[in-house]
Amino acid sequence: MTMAVRIAATGGPEVMELVEVEVTAPGPGMVTLENRAIGLNFIDTYHRSGLYPVALPSGLGLEGRAS
Repeated sequence: MTMAVRIAATGGPEVMELVEVEVTAPGPGMVTLENRAIGLNFIDTYHRSGLYPVALPSGLGLEGRAS
């Protein structure tokens, strides 16, 4: 299993939870990448605090997420 930091509510650092997530196999034309270190940026703190609302639950570490 892979570990991820998730938030289910807005708030301070106490709302962050380290959870196991299942990574599914990539589809056609996709790849799986392993991030060993992911920077947190101000957008992550803004999402966590609720300043910039996101659908919850959500993850943190947008610097390491591919869209």
